[in-house]
Amino acid sequence: MLLAIHIGFLPIRIWDVLDILIVGYLLYWAYKLLRGSTGLTILVGVGVLFLVGQMVHSLDMAMLSKLFDLFANFVALVLIIIFQPEVRRFLLMLGNNTLRQRSHFLRRLLDKEFANTETRQAEVQEIKNALVSMSRKKWGALIVLSQNEEMLGIVGTGVPLDAQISQQLLESIFNKESPLHDGAVIISHDKIIAAGCTLPVSDNPNLPKAVGLRHRAAVGITERMEVVAFIVSEETGSISYAHRGKLQRRISESTLEELLIKYL
Repeated sequence: MLLAIHIGFLPIRIWDVLDILIVGYLLYWAYKLLRGSTGLTILVGVGVLFLVGQMVHSLDMAMLSKLFDLFANFVALVLIIIFQPEVRRFLLMLGNNTLRQRSHFLRRLLDKEFANTETRQAEVQEIKNALVSMSRKKWGALIVLSQNEEMLGIVGTGVPLDAQISQQLLESIFNKESPLHDGAVIISHDKIIAAGCTLPVSDNPNLPKAVGLRHRAAVGITERMEVVAFIVSEETGSISYAHRGKLQRRISESTLEELLIKYL
């Protein structure tokens, strides 16, 4: 045994410690993915049923044991169906983090000044100025920044544009008289890809009661995909930001610019 130590009569190897750490890490990520959703409540319920089943077996209660055995035969399939969005989010998060690290490494090798190019700075300013202007006018707005190819399904729910990023175009889209103002704008690969898109709405019960449908849609898309969303409240004019299912409300102009530079 490799580096075995003994605690009483129990030998512990380095692989046992590694096993515990890996399982603990996976449980931590499972909790992060499920926190604030109904999935965590369902998982707790399944855990309670499992403990009850073990108790029934130990008490040798034949009929209940048979019932729990039948339930166990279907529980794996049921869990996959119930937790399909969470499993998908976990795999997307794992893949996107790996690809992002590779992309950042290659970007640093090819062009250390990539984030500071004049074009990128101009795009940041166009989006920032549009959001700040709409905030002052109290025009509701929802802009999603993405490099995720899976957004193609979301893009299909709106009107394709494939246009250059500009303050004037963004403001014309979210003008209250525009037929596209209620949907989301998708920005990807330095272009306004589509407008008037429909996003999935989050069912997170921990979101503030005061937030409206735009904020819930912004959180909903960031729960399912590795994207960033910026929201302008039609009621207060405040600017909010959503990423990985978390909502940060009432961000300042300086914070807005920092976030745009980071994620655009």
